[in-house]
Amino acid sequence: MPALIEYLDVRVDGDDGPIVAGFSAAIPPGLLTVIVGPSGAGKTTLLRLLNRLDDPDGGAVYFAGQDVRSYDVLDLRRRIQVVGQVPVTFPGTVADNIGADAEGLLERVGLPPALAGREADRLSVGEAQRMCLARSLALEPEVLALDEPTSALDTASKAGIEALIAGLAESGLTVVMVTHDPRHTELADHVVAVEPLPRGDGR
Repeated sequence: MPALIEYLDVRVDGDDGPIVAGFSAAIPPGLLTVIVGPSGAGKTTLLRLLNRLDDPDGGAVYFAGQDVRSYDVLDLRRRIQVVGQVPVTFPGTVADNIGADAEGLLERVGLPPALAGREADRLSVGEAQRMCLARSLALEPEVLALDEPTSALDTASKAGIEALIAGLAESGLTVVMVTHDPRHTELADHVVAVEPLPRGDGR
């Protein structure tokens, strides 16, 4: 299966040395890829390279056969949605945050449609995380990239988000999830393991 995303000999420098160096990996389309490794391995950095929140200092990242730096950055960020570790809510209601078809998208992420009228800042952390996923899905991305999506959640909420992520991949969406939790490799169709560099200060 041809890769949708490729990291080719990627290097990212930090203040105290390289965060990532000589990193190469291929991400297949339509599957759940888990990038797993301990704190300091540069996992979040690798995720941020996908839609140019950061750029590599060496090597390149390719999406659909093109260097990500060749895309219009706004178009790239619509096609590759990165959802951060801590859910971010915008002012207004849940519907204001999500936009089009808020009720349908809430159902898709396992929330009751009635939440559409609630103020977004009144959601629980687990609800807010799901709302952020719904907001990203509203843009109909080709890739959903998730940074430690369960790290701030209780056990019950974690199980729900894990099931949701697996379901999104089963529906054919390309999902890339970074995690420090080895359990998440059990959910994955494809696993990329990373280790911290001797002097790396990766996140």
